[in-house]
Amino acid sequence: MKAVEMKEMSTNELVELLEKDRKEMFRLKMRQASGQLEKSSDMIKLRKDIARLNTVIREREMMKG
Repeated sequence: MKAVEMKEMSTNELVELLEKDRKEMFRLKMRQASGQLEKSSDMIKLRKDIARLNTVIREREMMKG
């Protein structure tokens, strides 16, 4: 998901999406540890999405003051 799309979402939606992505990252790490992960690029994409979500949420916190 792109940052522009994230900025259009509400803060609650962003937090929910962040939690969902963190759970998915955990699942991917477990699959990687057990040797079942076929595409390691999925982890990279998800890690970047999590970083984008954190950035957008933090920007909103800074705007509130």
